[in-house]
Amino acid sequence: MNQTTLPLEIGADVPDVIAVDQDGNSIPLQSIAKKGTFLFYFYPKADTPGCIKEACNLRDNYKMLIDHGIKIFGISMDTKEAQKNFKEKYHLPFPLLADPEGKLVEKFGVTKKNGHASRQSFLARNGKIVWRNLKVKPETHAQEILEEVKKLNESKE
Repeated sequence: MNQTTLPLEIGADVPDVIAVDQDGNSIPLQSIAKKGTFLFYFYPKADTPGCIKEACNLRDNYKMLIDHGIKIFGISMDTKEAQKNFKEKYHLPFPLLADPEGKLVEKFGVTKKNGHASRQSFLARNGKIVWRNLKVKPETHAQEILEEVKKLNESKE
């Protein structure tokens, strides 16, 4: 299946979609995204080497990220059970959203490879996309997000 949607552009609204987290809770992305700064990061598959590296990089820098007001949602096309196992196994302090039908992948315009989401990130502030990275490096993802948020905060002052 070829994908014709393009990744959300800077300035686009966070999609009006209901996501499901690892515990089965419904998360209305657009309405929560209006309340601060959010990182929506897409990754191919829970508990695979690159995804472990990325999730642990965000986990290990979590305090710094939340100190800068960033709330994190990890998203993959895994089931909520796979997301729950991944979250628990690596003690991830942020919710993981299950997107087995690819609804979120489609709404954000994330490309798919071999039935999995590509590693892409979107930073939203007050409901709008303010930054995106379509080629995330798992090892330095948190540092890159912190740099972007610092720039955003400077430009706001």
